[in-house]
Amino acid sequence: MIEQIIDRRAHDLGGGFAVGRVLPSSARRMVGPYIFFDHMGPVDFAPGIPRDLDVRPHPHIGLSTVTYLYDGALTHRDSLGFHQEIRPGEVNWMVAGSGITHSERLEYARAHGAHMHGIQAWVALPVENEEVDPAFYHHDGADLPSWEENGFRGRLIAGETQGMKAAVKVHSPQFYMHWEMDAGASIVLPAEYAERAIYVAAGSVRVGGRALHAGQMAVLEPGVDVPVRADNASTLMALGGEPLGERFLFWNFVSSSRERIEQAKEDWRQQRMKLPVGDDLEFAPLPGENKP
Repeated sequence: MIEQIIDRRAHDLGGGFAVGRVLPSSARRMVGPYIFFDHMGPVDFAPGIPRDLDVRPHPHIGLSTVTYLYDGALTHRDSLGFHQEIRPGEVNWMVAGSGITHSERLEYARAHGAHMHGIQAWVALPVENEEVDPAFYHHDGADLPSWEENGFRGRLIAGETQGMKAAVKVHSPQFYMHWEMDAGASIVLPAEYAERAIYVAAGSVRVGGRALHAGQMAVLEPGVDVPVRADNASTLMALGGEPLGERFLFWNFVSSSRERIEQAKEDWRQQRMKLPVGDDLEFAPLPGENKP
């Protein structure tokens, strides 16, 4: 029932803020349209943490980003003028399309201290939507399908599954769920999509009878329903969808075209992309290049 297991790898976002990177990996680049998956924390920040830990203004093209927190808070600002506090259980879905810039600051943690824990994922856009106008959508959770049964609590963050549909606007067939499972609880992930995966953010479970621990993603075989049982209290993400075809990835840029990636690199290098409103005094340089 499991095609492969991917272990998260430590990755420094800059300034010492390390995350666990799962996708892309050498073993697997995408699961459905999901091309990037970072596990943030869990980590405790004391009041007064340096600004070096913030994610400075940076660009995206050809994808949507979704930041989902279990604990803590982040401050989002983007080039469209949106300024949004990201809180646990809320969905912040940013469509980069033809190009957007944003920053994610640890302003709450800097002022108050915080226990930070969450997931950031990127969803590649279909070829016909890669150059759509950028957009930002915030959902406080009230319009997201949620359900409970026998020690299991689920929330559909995006897409459609099992007769449910989230309010988040997506551009291709997919699903993205947050699961909380008590010890001994069980659930079955149906074979609705060609590509599916389960990630353990905390705890340990058995997927199709095989043990899976925190920091591991199981990419599932297509065409079979997969049972999941929690060995102890666990937090999981279930995700997947229909594949979109080959995508090229460089830094924060995703595209079906190498030439489009090169154009985006030059646009950022030449400062042709507008910086976030209210956060335009610094920016992240291209990898390997110094800030002008």
